[in-house]
Amino acid sequence: MLYEVPGLDKKLEAHLGELDELRTKLGDATGVPRPWLGQLRRQVRASSVGSSVAIEGFVVPEGEAAALVAGEEIAPSEDSDRMAVACYAHAMDHVGIMATDPHFRWLDRVVLDLHFDACYFERDKRSGLWREGPVYVTNPGGGAPAYEGPPPAEIPGLMDEVVDWLEHSHHDSHVAVRAAMAHLHIVSVHPFQDGNGRIARITQSLVLARDGLLSAEFSSIEEYLGHNTRQYYAVLQRVQGGRYQPERDATPWVAFCIEAHLEQARHRLRQIERAASRWSLLEQLTEERGWPDRLVIALEQSLFAGVERAAYANEADVSPATASSDLRRLVDGGLVVQQGRTRGARYLASEGLLEYLGEVRRDRQS
Repeated sequence: MLYEVPGLDKKLEAHLGELDELRTKLGDATGVPRPWLGQLRRQVRASSVGSSVAIEGFVVPEGEAAALVAGEEIAPSEDSDRMAVACYAHAMDHVGIMATDPHFRWLDRVVLDLHFDACYFERDKRSGLWREGPVYVTNPGGGAPAYEGPPPAEIPGLMDEVVDWLEHSHHDSHVAVRAAMAHLHIVSVHPFQDGNGRIARITQSLVLARDGLLSAEFSSIEEYLGHNTRQYYAVLQRVQGGRYQPERDATPWVAFCIEAHLEQARHRLRQIERAASRWSLLEQLTEERGWPDRLVIALEQSLFAGVERAAYANEADVSPATASSDLRRLVDGGLVVQQGRTRGARYLASEGLLEYLGEVRRDRQS
């Protein structure tokens, strides 16, 4: 037995209508190639991955998380925090492939393989296998567990129900509702020894991405959940009631997810607006100095995790020698500062570049 998809009142239906409008705007804004969109996608993806693994205690500095997610750095096998980020990013790469597969079908192996992708660095936790023992979610305040999963003997049957539901049921429901219920089903069955929250969030993102309107990085709510972890856990506890009780009302959880989608979509649209404005300012800067347009790419990258020579050369479609020359020009011009040496060097935005962007923005607003 699984949780029932709840009926929605007029308020939630109105919120879904608003969400549809925001998702359409996001689809329009991200569906057309724009010069600044690649960097924004990387920024959003790194933030989503970092936020999701941070919920379970794996914390990596923002710049390093971006490099790990982009594949620019290799996570040391003994560093569980960095491995968690790299593995989660790999699972999301898998989501991106499955989202566009015309022959995709929901199978138990989909969920198991995503768990292996995200958790294979924790081999002692049976990555890619259903659990064979009891599982408890600890209570941050101490005392009794916050949640106790169903007995392990029930896991295969319950997950068969979940997969069958994903493949066959409620395709007429709004995708945000369906994705929320997929998350609730998996996190409540708690089928794995560890990593259940990660897999529930990844599965939710896959349901959203399969909808086809938005790519996984722009449709997921992982960043919102990472920034509102206390509320996330509280609403799950309210719905679950401490153990697997699928007869309980899932409405509070669905309402929470809809609100998360609304806030996340508004935030993404603001990010897109800022990215377009920032690119315009950087184009103005390079034009003023008589530099090639491609240097805007390096300047944009420098504002986030920093720009690395090979990644810049690849995106700007120039030789390594030209990339080195471009980056040296930016250093000499006082716009970026170099950290590290040789192949591991990264170039970060200087105070001068940050001040320029702030000053130009203020001039335009005055």
